[in-house]
Amino acid sequence: MTQGDYTALLQFRTVLRHFLHWSEEQARTVGVPPGQHQLLLAVKGHDDPAGPTIGQVAEYLAVRHHSAVESVDRAERAGHVQRVRDADDHRVIRLRLTTSGEDLIRLLSVEHLAELAMLGSLFSAPG
Repeated sequence: MTQGDYTALLQFRTVLRHFLHWSEEQARTVGVPPGQHQLLLAVKGHDDPAGPTIGQVAEYLAVRHHSAVESVDRAERAGHVQRVRDADDHRVIRLRLTTSGEDLIRLLSVEHLAELAMLGSLFSAPG
């Protein structure tokens, strides 16, 4: 390990922490708790159009199943997500965004992608 390696790791961790703090503030600015923002992204970013299960959301958020259930309950009460029975297996419950949830995640994601593009330029090698 060189001093440059440590410096690069410090820079990355510092930028990452600042991004996460900035992200939480962006969510609060539009009236969404940061955890709900992450839940909305987990639902929207899931690659199966049927929507993720709560277990899959728990994996994305790195939380226990019961914590994901509580987050889904809060988001559902806020009108951002809905539970839907799986079309093929009625024992399975999937999550989908409501129109309100779609609007919020779109608004937040545009800002986040712009911020990530700017931060990515900090790590680009000089041309």
